This record gives sequence, C-alpha cells and structure tokens, in this order.
Amino acid sequence: MKWRGRRSSSNVNRRGSAGGGFGGGSRGGGGFPIPMGGGIGGIIIALILFFVFGGGGLGEGNQQPAPGPTHENGTEYNQVQSQEEQDELNEFLGVVLADTENYWHEIFNERGMEYVEPSLTTYIDTVQSGCGLASSQMGPFYCPADETIYIDVSFYRDLKNEYEASGDFALAYVLAHEVGHHVQKQLGILDEVYGLQSQLPEAEFNQYMVRLELQADYLAGVFAHYTQKNGYLEQGDFQEAMNAAAGVGDDRIQEKAWGRVVPDKFTHGTSEQRMTWFERGFEYGDLENGDTFNVQNI
Repeated sequence: MKWRGRRSSSNVNRRGSAGGGFGGGSRGGGGFPIPMGGGIGGIIIALILFFVFGGGGLGEGNQQPAPGPTHENGTEYNQVQSQEEQDELNEFLGVVLADTENYWHEIFNERGMEYVEPSLTTYIDTVQSGCGLASSQMGPFYCPADETIYIDVSFYRDLKNEYEASGDFALAYVLAHEVGHHVQKQLGILDEVYGLQSQLPEAEFNQYMVRLELQADYLAGVFAHYTQKNGYLEQGDFQEAMNAAAGVGDDRIQEKAWGRVVPDKFTHGTSEQRMTWFERGFEYGDLENGDTFNVQNI
C-alpha cells in the first residue's frame, strides 16, 4: 500500500513501548472484553469463553447491557523487538485510519449524515479500555463504550505467522474491519444487534453476530474500494486482504484449535463468507449493497 508521506490521523493514542508492557487501572464501566475467537497458540480457555458466551458486555444496575467489544481473533503475545518496527507500524496505522476518516466522511456526507471519527489506541501487551482491561491475546477489537479501536502492534506478526496473511494491507484490512464496527455503531446497527443477545438462544444470536461481522467485512471492502480509487493500492494488496479475511474465518480458527468445525458456534463467518463480503464491498464501494441482515444465504 502506498502510505508514506501522507496524512496521519490525529485520533491515534500510543500506549507502552518496545521491551515492556502497559498496565491498566480499575475496570471501566460498560462491560469487559471477552476474547473473540481466542488464540491459536494454546489459549483454549479463551476460545471456550468466546464460543460459549459470545461478545456480550456488562451493564450496571437496571441499565441495558452495553455492547461488548467486537474484534478479530488474536494469538499469544509476540513481543515487538525494536522501537523502529513499532514506530513504523504506528505510522502506518495512523495513515490508514486517516484514509478511513476521509472515505467515511465522504460517504456519510453524500447521504446527509455526519460521521463521527473513532479513536485508535495502539499498545503493547495490555491496555485499559472503556470496555475493561484488554490484552494482546484478544486481538484487535472495537469498544463501543469509548468508540475506540484497540490494536496490539504485535498482531502484525500474528497475521503472518498464525494466519498466513502477510503484507501491510492485511493489517489495513483488520483496522478497516474494526472501523466498520464503528460505522455500524454510527448507523445504530451495533446496538440493535446486541440488544437481541438477552432475547435469543445462543445459537440463534450467533447467526446475527455472523451477519454483523460479515457486514464489517463488507465495509472493510468499501475502504479497499476507495483506496484503489485514490491510487494507493499496489500489486498484491487486494490478495493480502483476502488472505487475512480467510485466515480469521470461524471454520479455520476452530479447525486449528479443536480439530473440528462447530457451525453453531460461528460468530464471524467462514473463510469463504468473509472473503465474499469483503470482495463485495470492494466491488460496490457503497452502503446500499452491504445489508447482510436481509439476504437469505450469506
């Protein structure tokens, strides 16, 4: 991806540094992150928690339970070895986030809506989020409580080593997917789906979660559409994103962790579904063709 020398977002916060972790304080209100997909490198407990409980959050008193964080599947923490590597990843993510701001402002403005920009926090090991204490084992996620995306920069290595998705645009896809969840919050979709969690059996609610995640993949494809339109895509970038979408499919994650596939526990969609909806967003580049909730076969 052509990214050097372009505007970086002012909505990026950096926590921690190479060679050390970042500790958090007490848990914030609005819920706590539950590992979405869990880790491949032996984090079986995290996987079980996710596939059993999904992404629900904790409310207080009689309030409606807040939406839990929605995020990609992480792996065990891999320390970033150099400050230079960390700095470059942060710079890259800042430029990608700025691109998403430009695109979504344009798309919202065309429809007479106002786009409120999310924040991005990059960190090492652990960080305190609006949804509670987050760790690198959880992978990137979006916290609706503080409208912030959290990414441990070591996840770039995880994409290559654990998910067979190398290249900078694989990481751009991940960030664009999380921004897609913010777009869903702006449109009221995220709250509507999470409002169903207490009303439906687990397996049925998981079907809504799959559609929510596939729509975020579609929105990541919209980002890629505009990136190509502006001449920033390089040869191989689109395939890098497709490899990332395939790498974090529920069927592939479960097969690696359990040695079998359990469709009733799907919450993000299969590799094929994720690639299909990303590609669809790339093709259309709009909001109108990304309604995953009103199509029979996804």
